[in-house]
Amino acid sequence: MNHSGGDTDYTGAIEITKDRHGIELVSLRNARGASVRVSLYGGQVLSWKTDQGEELLFTSSKAIFKPPHPIRGGIPICFPQFGNRGVLEQQHGFARKKIWVIDRNPPELQNPNDFISKTFVDLLLKPSDEDLKIWPHCFEFRLRISLTTDGNLTLLSRIRNINSKPFSFSIAYHTYFSISDISEVRVEGLETLDYLDNLCQRERFTEQGDTLTFESEVDRVYLSSRNVVAIYDHERKRTFFIRKEGLPDVVVWNPWEKKSKAMVDFGDEEYKQMLCVDGAAIETPITLKPGEEWTGRLHLSVIPSC
Repeated sequence: MNHSGGDTDYTGAIEITKDRHGIELVSLRNARGASVRVSLYGGQVLSWKTDQGEELLFTSSKAIFKPPHPIRGGIPICFPQFGNRGVLEQQHGFARKKIWVIDRNPPELQNPNDFISKTFVDLLLKPSDEDLKIWPHCFEFRLRISLTTDGNLTLLSRIRNINSKPFSFSIAYHTYFSISDISEVRVEGLETLDYLDNLCQRERFTEQGDTLTFESEVDRVYLSSRNVVAIYDHERKRTFFIRKEGLPDVVVWNPWEKKSKAMVDFGDEEYKQMLCVDGAAIETPITLKPGEEWTGRLHLSVIPSC
């Protein structure tokens, strides 16, 4: 873990505690008071707050934080598959239900200056014997979660094949954004794109609207998207920007009323206060040869808007 670098006057703080189930939590705080909280269960970001203490991520009031249940909210990492699209019977793969470890000696990044003036933590996931039985591929998944001086949140993933044969995977940062009301937000940056509609047996459609608004359940994978997507929340007068690298697809999901009532770890009316917009690589799985490494980056920021 590194906290600062160069000639900056930046200071950040890292604190490690445990939740009531004994799972370690890592809290990052920048000099202005913005914060991020990460659980080593799933390597999952649970909270991202502004320097005013405003929570930017949604977590269900009924979320279950005890293994083996996935945590409903924050930013679960779906790997090595998304949904049921893969060889695993587990929805969204196993990474979000594994205990990660703090990586105290990560390999150097190609451009370490990327992380000057940031508070960050490095996490590591390797397959257990149990994982290898259901997905027989050796890998190292390194995740760097960082908070900038401006309060922006970055998740940098590096996945290396330490197998003797190639393997393929899909990945998604299943980000639950906290919003005022689902009927008051719009998403821009997806216009004219093809998408797979999971509510229509993954049939392929083309987005016709200039902006995406919500009046019913949505479960789509937008393909080969631009590197920046925006969520405008008119009532809260703020805009989220999702910037991504190495993640060609975007998932947009809101369960709406009927599905919300069917989920035990989700409140009946909570669909109104959340929207998932994910940076992802789903349609074309990523294939790594032995020794190869893939890098993907998700950068989240929020700005006031009129």
